[in-house]
Amino acid sequence: MGYMPLTPFGRTVDAVLLKHQQAAAASTSMLSPVSKWDVLRELAAARKAYGLNDRDLSVLQALISFLPGTEVDPQPGVTVVHPSNRTICERLNGMPNSTMRRHMAKLVAAGILIRRDSPNGKRYVRRYQGERVAYGFDLSPLARRYAEFSDAAKAERTLAARIKQLRETVSLMRRDLLNLALLGAVECPEIAIWDQFHDLAHLTARDLRRKLDLVELQEIEARLRTALDEAKDHLATAFAEEPGTSDAQNEHHYQNSKKDSFEFEQAVKPAHAPQTESKDETGYAEKPSAERPAHRETPPQPPEAPAPSGPSLPLRLILSACGEIQGYTDGAIRNWTDLLRAADTVRPMMGISAAIWEEAKTAMGAAEAATVVAAMLERFSDIRSPCGYLRHLSTKARAANFSSAPMVMALARKAAV
Repeated sequence: MGYMPLTPFGRTVDAVLLKHQQAAAASTSMLSPVSKWDVLRELAAARKAYGLNDRDLSVLQALISFLPGTEVDPQPGVTVVHPSNRTICERLNGMPNSTMRRHMAKLVAAGILIRRDSPNGKRYVRRYQGERVAYGFDLSPLARRYAEFSDAAKAERTLAARIKQLRETVSLMRRDLLNLALLGAVECPEIAIWDQFHDLAHLTARDLRRKLDLVELQEIEARLRTALDEAKDHLATAFAEEPGTSDAQNEHHYQNSKKDSFEFEQAVKPAHAPQTESKDETGYAEKPSAERPAHRETPPQPPEAPAPSGPSLPLRLILSACGEIQGYTDGAIRNWTDLLRAADTVRPMMGISAAIWEEAKTAMGAAEAATVVAAMLERFSDIRSPCGYLRHLSTKARAANFSSAPMVMALARKAAV
């Protein structure tokens, strides 16, 4: 090409365009042609570094498709395509002309393309005495800047991998913090910090729904790491204060052969019966001792029913795990009275009779029974007979062998997944 123009037809020129024109005029003898599809793939990965989006790359792909062959030559003026705006829009599946021109201007401003406008602004190719002269869009910057695009794409892929790994780490830390907060609320309910950890875990789950950058993820990781360390310190202190069994395993086992139990008192003979020597398991006769008082015959007493106690979990944790029951109240549940009122409302709808309900409140306590109904409501579709299930739990409660804490904790863990 005899002369390559610097300024576009009918448009103003700025320093950025001149800079790209000067870079294109530099020596490219050491560069070799590259595959146009490899360049497009690397540029697509590094598009954020150049302020481009997927629509810009679609326009670039349409322009590349007009280039014969599969390689882009780095020599200026050699790889010039000259399609009309109408042809480009047709290849872009009917994109409006104004939209196409806007995306084309972004590619030129980023130095991806160079305009080679003719004297009248038209795009065409002429041959003068065997020399080819083309006016249109010069694609040589794609080959000349291929190494730059590759480095930028590699940096973007490294950043994306780092963000993905950090998101996984934050997700695991959030899950651990939530489970430790639930455990701490059961083991150490007197510490008020578990609610803060519980809220932090839920807020982190909400933040992870968005597309976070590296800085935001690092800030969340730092907060979660601090909270996890504090939670583990509290739990380690609480567990250390409980008496262990390791020392007891090394002590001698003491067994009292004279069991002082209810069955033993029933087996004692009456006082008027003649006193005889008895033999223990070793075969030696046991002589009656005057220092040991004689057993008096007492009628057997039925075991006393355990006194009902309230739930061991805070109300806030129960409502967080059993949220369905809040839909059966006029307002928010703020205290145990509101929870009991809601349980009284939903109980007939679940098929629990009044007699079974009163039995449960007597055996468990009103607050514990309301907690059980709230937990049953969460799994109502899985319970075949709510009335029989509640009666079974009441029987276990009378035997001091029931607590609603495992039910609530299982629902809380299920909601946290």
